[in-house]
Amino acid sequence: MSIKKMVTLALFTTIALTIFVIESALPPIAPIPGIKLGLANIVTLVVLVHYGSKDAFFVLMLRIILASIFAGQIISFAYSLCGGCLCLLSMCICNKLLHNKYIYVTSIIGAIFHNIGQIIIACVLLQSLSIIVYLPILLISSIITGLFTGLCSHFLSPFFSSKKGLL
Repeated sequence: MSIKKMVTLALFTTIALTIFVIESALPPIAPIPGIKLGLANIVTLVVLVHYGSKDAFFVLMLRIILASIFAGQIISFAYSLCGGCLCLLSMCICNKLLHNKYIYVTSIIGAIFHNIGQIIIACVLLQSLSIIVYLPILLISSIITGLFTGLCSHFLSPFFSSKKGLL
């Protein structure tokens, strides 16, 4: 990996972490626990489209590890890790099938699988399947939030093309 690419990915990680910390400090967007916009995923999407799945995984993992350290809650690490990995895996598959187009669809799919991943880890940690009743509410919210972050990524993406030379 070149130094320029390493620095670029470090900058993306810093941006994603900063967005995550700011979003964590904001009041919830809905009175239902666990529903948030997931704005840091905008960075993951941009990296996925412009740099590839390995680099997106690198940025995601660093953000999850550092966010768990800064937040001071190790239990959130398990939820973020499971949700984030399932989200990224589904976005990689979707993005490949859609040939780097329709990033908002990729984002919606990722948000849905992020919530599925978090429900799975909740069932494992709580040793109960009763938490699954919460899934329909999370799926509806993930369509809305995934569309929002996907549209943000779509409109930011042209600024990261190689022709513009931003990064």
